[in-house]
Amino acid sequence: MEKLRVAVVGFGFMGKTHARNILNSSLMELTAIVDNRLDSISQVSGNIDTGEIPPEILAGIHTYNNVEACFAEESLDAVFVCVHTLSHYEIAMKALKQGLHVFLEKPFVLKIEEGETLIVEAGLRDLKLSVGHVVRYMPAYVKLHELYRNYTYGKLKYISMTRFSGIPGWGEWVRLRKDFGVSGGGLFDLVIHDIDFLQFMLGVPDRVESKSVSGLLSKHDYVSAYWYYDHNDAFVKVEGGFTFHGKFPFEAAFKASFEDASVVWSSSHGHEMKVADNETLRVIALADANEGYFVEAEKFAASILNNDNPVCMAESALDTIKLCYKHIQ
Repeated sequence: MEKLRVAVVGFGFMGKTHARNILNSSLMELTAIVDNRLDSISQVSGNIDTGEIPPEILAGIHTYNNVEACFAEESLDAVFVCVHTLSHYEIAMKALKQGLHVFLEKPFVLKIEEGETLIVEAGLRDLKLSVGHVVRYMPAYVKLHELYRNYTYGKLKYISMTRFSGIPGWGEWVRLRKDFGVSGGGLFDLVIHDIDFLQFMLGVPDRVESKSVSGLLSKHDYVSAYWYYDHNDAFVKVEGGFTFHGKFPFEAAFKASFEDASVVWSSSHGHEMKVADNETLRVIALADANEGYFVEAEKFAASILNNDNPVCMAESALDTIKLCYKHIQ
């Protein structure tokens, strides 16, 4: 089978992560890298160490400092867009108009009308447009979704999801402190992971009660919210943000109580989920969370090759953006 020819646009933390997974893919080949600062190839950044790419491998891949040059020179099938959110619309639209399938890192867009326009363009051209909400693919959350969907422990009664990080101090994040508000801050860049997963699992809530606190990046760098459903009486809480000093260790976690058992997981002990009932406490072994990045990339490629829908279609990602705004209205 001939592999999809793929370019990665933006070679920061997420660009490098996707490039490494494309290099390991049986469905894709990494044809080109686009970044206006190609000297960043050797830099390490991000909350999670996903591994660096050997320089001898990168040396054989074509590099460009703008997408126009890349699109003119390369014969591509798809692009992974991993640039700052404010450039998502422009680059994704250029790629779609070139007839390329597009994988956009989260958040999809900050302007709802831009997301709607991209969805229309992709539909008119019969192209796949997917967004990288990787938590949907991470083993702990996949298992939680399975427990909920299959009623393994009965009906869900309570769920709390948290995600905290120190203020980011790498790459573009330092510059963005000077451009207060443009990044979307803790809500759109961090807490959005849990907002997306919960709407994916439970559906969009009918009402949201939320409090937010300003930080160095935005007016909503900390968010604490309760969700309410008219036809689901589960107690749902979301909390997190860029609340702490820069060297504070990143942590994501959830606690869920079902009728017959409760489950708990934290990224600080990411390879195990604990399940408790009134008599026993047992541990479910989990694969590494970083596998989620590989799985989401493979599923995007498979959706192109099989002409079916990716797990995180742009329409679902836009629902998440709209839901984020409900937390600050």
